[in-house]
Amino acid sequence: MQPKTVLIVDDELSILVPLQYLLEKEGYVPKLAQSGKEAIEKIGEFKPALVLLDIMLPDLDGYEIYQLIRSRPEWNAIRIIFLSAKNRDTDIAKGLAMGADAYITKPFSNRQLMDKIHALIGPAGDT
Repeated sequence: MQPKTVLIVDDELSILVPLQYLLEKEGYVPKLAQSGKEAIEKIGEFKPALVLLDIMLPDLDGYEIYQLIRSRPEWNAIRIIFLSAKNRDTDIAKGLAMGADAYITKPFSNRQLMDKIHALIGPAGDT
């Protein structure tokens, strides 16, 4: 069985590194991107099962990246969770109205995040 790939898009190493460790521990294959451009390149490279997408990034924001992903029919199966410090109701409503699979605000619990990932793409080893 092929482990599932999860792309983590965040410009903060303090978020990327613990998430990478958490996903590896859970059996997923985490890939990292620190900008919107890098995220789009990596999605084209290995088409992850899921993208954990920060909204505030140095080049493209998470909403723009989301729209780029959704504009490509070959990427329709990719699940997207916004993972953001933008925690106002309007931000959450915007992310969900765009069609994101989930919107989790920082700080978050690892359990909450893993429960959502399992619900969307299943445990790491299932294909």
